Amino acid sequence: MGWNLNLRKNARVVMPYAGMMMVEFMDVGLTTLSKAAMSRGMSHYVFIVYSNAMATLILLPFSLLFTRSNRPPLTFSLLCRFFLLGLVGITLMQNCIFTGISLSSPTLGSALGNLVPAFTFILAVISRVEKVDMRSRGSQLRVLGSLVLITGAFIVTLYKGPSIGTTPSSNPSQIPTNSNSLTASNWVLGGLILSAGCLSLSIWHTLQAATLKKYPAEMIVISFNSFFGTIQCAVVALILERNPAAWTLKPDLELLSIFYSAVIGSVATPCVMTWCIQEKGPVFVAMFKPLGIAIAAWMGVMFLGDTLYLGSIVGAIIIVIGFNGVIWGQSKEERRIKEGNDGIQSSAVFIDKAPLLQNYRQL
Repeated sequence: MGWNLNLRKNARVVMPYAGMMMVEFMDVGLTTLSKAAMSRGMSHYVFIVYSNAMATLILLPFSLLFTRSNRPPLTFSLLCRFFLLGLVGITLMQNCIFTGISLSSPTLGSALGNLVPAFTFILAVISRVEKVDMRSRGSQLRVLGSLVLITGAFIVTLYKGPSIGTTPSSNPSQIPTNSNSLTASNWVLGGLILSAGCLSLSIWHTLQAATLKKYPAEMIVISFNSFFGTIQCAVVALILERNPAAWTLKPDLELLSIFYSAVIGSVATPCVMTWCIQEKGPVFVAMFKPLGIAIAAWMGVMFLGDTLYLGSIVGAIIIVIGFNGVIWGQSKEERRIKEGNDGIQSSAVFIDKAPLLQNYRQL
């Protein structure tokens, strides 16, 4: 009996770590798989429409069914908020993310994804939700960490440097793509578009936190977010994708990537992440984000034939340092406020409601 009890306790301790490693692998797997499909000719506009449509078909019925007994009433103003969330969090963000990845690589996407906490903090300060007291160690760390994060983003975007190691063109496990033909101009443009996607995600976090205060039914908010985002992305795709054949799905990598994005990216990943937040807290979950850079680099080399560059490694290291500075500063600031040292308002709403963590399926 005692042996079984210890086994359960050990499993309870290990499971959050295993869960977050699985989340990072699933997130990077999404960008790697979608990059491979887009390199074979799949339109990323069509990909976004189909994946969000499938996610909506999964999320919306279940959310309406399981929240019918305690669901707050829906109003026109709330539906307008949901429409805006879909516009910022799906239409703008996902189109920027997948356009940027198609021009660059999943490694760059994972590295720049760490900009989200810095952008969220800056937006909180600009909107006066967050007050910065430079006498506070926590505020100093967050400001310094944000500056380091942005510096790392500039390096990883603007400086490729020499390649590191041998090119893996002879690796039989690679999915044939055009990733080795990336030009410097495409790399920079992809990095800038990815940064714009991260900014959109940060804005979405801010709007989502405010919406959840008014309508505390997270599943409904996410479902309508996906519903309106699907409609908006369909309009964008119909305007920008002029090739009718692009809408015809092939039962190969294209269909697999769409299914993976809808089921794993929109359902499985948020569920595992929510459980880990409940078990260990948001800071624990955020600490695993830099792991995605290493996973993306490995998957890119193994399956896409990507080449690692010195600028990517140096910039990623700087980004990780800045990311941990922001997280550490946020943790210290929350601890200081809980202890009642002063009345500075915290940006914890952005973390507790998932701003540093939900990445969407992001990145």
